[in-house]
Amino acid sequence: MDQAENLRNVIKAHNIKSVENTKVITITSGKGGVGKSNMAVNLAVQFTKMGKKVIILDADFGLANVEVMFGTLPNYNLSDVIFKGKSIRDIITEGPMGIGFISGGSGVVGLNNLKSEQITFLVHNLTLLNDLCDILIIDTGAGVSDQVMEFVLASPEVVLISTPEPSSLTDSYSLMKAMYKSDRYIEGGTNVHLVANKVTSESEGKAVYSKMLSVVQKFLGGKLDYLGYVPYDNFLEKSVRNQKVVSIEYPQSKAAKSFENLAYRLLQKDSMTHYKWGVLHIFNTLLKDRA
Repeated sequence: MDQAENLRNVIKAHNIKSVENTKVITITSGKGGVGKSNMAVNLAVQFTKMGKKVIILDADFGLANVEVMFGTLPNYNLSDVIFKGKSIRDIITEGPMGIGFISGGSGVVGLNNLKSEQITFLVHNLTLLNDLCDILIIDTGAGVSDQVMEFVLASPEVVLISTPEPSSLTDSYSLMKAMYKSDRYIEGGTNVHLVANKVTSESEGKAVYSKMLSVVQKFLGGKLDYLGYVPYDNFLEKSVRNQKVVSIEYPQSKAAKSFENLAYRLLQKDSMTHYKWGVLHIFNTLLKDRA
């Protein structure tokens, strides 16, 4: 019996509901340096302004950009729930505006080697997220690693960040190709929304989307939604240099308004997503044996 089957048995044995209330949004990119973590924290701020309770799971284990931008240093991470008996509530660090932040740490890496009692404890803690937040934002690592693809394939809503640079477009296509070619891809299960970042105009943002859509349709027979764009903005650059969040520091800036529009559009898609893929589905997928 693999870990995923063990998890399903735990859920069934303890009569844990598989229909969840928390909306899961995964933020990813084909390469680093395109603004992925910046997107995660600014969307979190905009969702919070809209009255939503938000928690970010930082699954980008190499960089920890979220904690830097929030100016918070977590005392615990997910491995403390799994291996040290901490509650999920204990490992949530509070960032600005009451936004929760969970450091994945080495916890996700160690999911394949859990004992039954550890899985039971983890499952009970994960179900608490449905009471603790309306939206869970997962900030993945960059690139097309197995770990990134597991989050992408498990998520109902994926925001893919690309810039107009040819290398960024190529890497974004590589991520889409890996998703479609995976034997665990479920048609219609994962909705990928492209955001064109660091563009000079709305027309350039749409051009980035058109290029990506063209190759995805032609070579993969796939689909790609256009969520919107974030323009170059001096206020955004200043915020990044100062390790601040532009939606908090300069809420009237062009960049902040763009993040607000993106958040609004993602919430509009709620009627299309019935949360059948929630927090437990994410970890169910991560528990599957890696090849």
